[in-house]
Amino acid sequence: MSSSGTAPAYRRLSVDERRSQLLATALGLFAHRPPEDVSLDDVAAAAGVSRPLVYRYFPGGKQQLYEAALRSAADELEQCFAEPHTGPLTTRLSRALDRYLEFVDEHDAGFNALLRGGSVVETSRTNAIVDEVRRAAADQILVHLGARRPGPRLRMAVRTWISAVEAASLIWLDEDKQPPLGELRDWLVDHFIALITVTAGSDEETAVLVRGALAMERADGPVGGLARRVLPVVGDAVHLL
Repeated sequence: MSSSGTAPAYRRLSVDERRSQLLATALGLFAHRPPEDVSLDDVAAAAGVSRPLVYRYFPGGKQQLYEAALRSAADELEQCFAEPHTGPLTTRLSRALDRYLEFVDEHDAGFNALLRGGSVVETSRTNAIVDEVRRAAADQILVHLGARRPGPRLRMAVRTWISAVEAASLIWLDEDKQPPLGELRDWLVDHFIALITVTAGSDEETAVLVRGALAMERADGPVGGLARRVLPVVGDAVHLL
């Protein structure tokens, strides 16, 4: 038989490579079908392996695989908000959002599986994984704001913005990834500036932190750009002052 008729050599994956492969395959299936409708046979077939091999890595069955897949996505998302505490706040926030939205773009199936919810396979552990991502992101932003002991209004504002980022990301996927990522990032930064400024109007703790953050911003940065865009819109409303 000629060499052209031989099958390609099989490469045995390492333990870590095989586990990563199974997790990625599971995330893709869980994202597009309800987890209860995905069997281990489905995961094995999609990964090109046997069912016993899947059990070897996840002896707890589909529930263990589901939780491990969510955990892998959550770990990556948590790292997106890790940012050096130097420079203007909006610059740091933009870099964090770039990483976050890049994850959404490159792992859209995993992001959907992590945040969509509504499955009977969900447990207190899976819900805790999702909540942990939200708490970690909020805590990182509060640290960047310099809030050592944030009060309820400030925490609510930051957590509200995290929810808005999640919702916008899911809508972006539903809208065939439009607008472009850069525009989505800039809009989310504007949203944060607006939300935190409105909160500062009725909360002195937030006002002190916002004043400190604004002092580090540049005229050609996101805050200056937002002010120049908004002022013409509200310029005719001086009668409200």
